[in-house]
Amino acid sequence: MTLAKTIKQLADELKVSKQTIQYHYQRLPAKNQQKNSQGTNLISTTAERIIRSKVAKPLLAKNQQKGSKDPTKTSKENNDLLITLRREVEDLKSQRDKQLAAKDQQISSKDRQIDHLTKLIDQQQQLQLAIVAENRQLKEHVQKLSGLLEPSSTTQQQQSNDKDDALSNSSNTSHGKGKNDEKNHVVYEKQKRMHKNKPNKSWWHFW
Repeated sequence: MTLAKTIKQLADELKVSKQTIQYHYQRLPAKNQQKNSQGTNLISTTAERIIRSKVAKPLLAKNQQKGSKDPTKTSKENNDLLITLRREVEDLKSQRDKQLAAKDQQISSKDRQIDHLTKLIDQQQQLQLAIVAENRQLKEHVQKLSGLLEPSSTTQQQQSNDKDDALSNSSNTSHGKGKNDEKNHVVYEKQKRMHKNKPNKSWWHFW
């Protein structure tokens, strides 16, 4: 003989609430409702089969509904995860782009500095070449002036020598003339004395 079950026992087996089993138990035909000596409701095999059939349909529908909801929930979670991952990827790309842009700016700045220094070096080299060329021209000009001044100095020296010679000759001439004048004066005085000392031989003295 199969033992009857209590509402709690059947509820535990079917994993539903006691109220659910109680609800279906109260709607059983009276012949399928039993009580023990203490007045507790008992579920016979026939009553259990009826209750199970009624409880199983909602459970199946619920399980199907739960099963249909799980993929949706999983899909939503997956979508959320994908969105999060995409955002992280976008953030990483943005950070990378910013870093690359900063690097590009640094490289551009370095390139400008290099160009500026290169131009300064070129200008300095050109300036040095110009200074060397100018020094060379000045040196050549000085050499030309030196070449022009040397003949002029020689000419001046020659003129000075000629002037000295002329002065020397003039002095010698003057000195010689002085001597001649002095000699002539001596001769003149001598002749004068001789003429004075000569006896006067006038014609009346002859007589």
